Amino acid sequence: MTLPSLAETTALIRHRRSIKPVDMDPQRPVEAALLTELLENATWAPNHGMTEPWHFHIFQGEARQTLAESLQNLYRQTTPAAEFREDKLKKMGENPLLAPVIVACVMERKGGNKIPEQEELEAMACALQNLMLSATAAGLASFWSSPPVLETPEFQTWLGLQNTDRCVGLMYLGWPRPGLSWPRSVRQPIANKITWHESAISTTNPNA
Repeated sequence: MTLPSLAETTALIRHRRSIKPVDMDPQRPVEAALLTELLENATWAPNHGMTEPWHFHIFQGEARQTLAESLQNLYRQTTPAAEFREDKLKKMGENPLLAPVIVACVMERKGGNKIPEQEELEAMACALQNLMLSATAAGLASFWSSPPVLETPEFQTWLGLQNTDRCVGLMYLGWPRPGLSWPRSVRQPIANKITWHESAISTTNPNA
């Protein structure tokens, strides 16, 4: 097996961007075989104890309308009046219809008392990075959305989750709409984010 070079891997990582559903082509489907491969790549993320704490609920076709209506209804039911926003309600009804595929990404708690929940959530984040990078390599657009409604007991019940499970986000996937200019981004210099440690560090408490 020929592995991609560091330069190729670097290019892929830096090319990945968040592409909102409005910039996806809702009429062009994502083939089941491709989607399955992307999700399998997601499961090759590191996870403590090999618990593989991921489960994916895929919404396509008419199921997208069901998702949109359910998100709106749950938002109305669970959002305090002071925090309610019509623009968010509108997006919840529109976004699922703008992408051909939406994946509800669930952390299924499998570590028990041995593996902290935080570590299984971190494993899910790694899995979703795998998914987005794989989607980018395939030419697909991706967008990770995590509205607060996903954290509500009402949404958990609607999706059929256990009390210990967490839906960490909705992943929108689709082909970029024709003519889309792939967005560019920048990062702060890495030198600003590194502290080098090359000498022994004293473990003595200077305030003792």
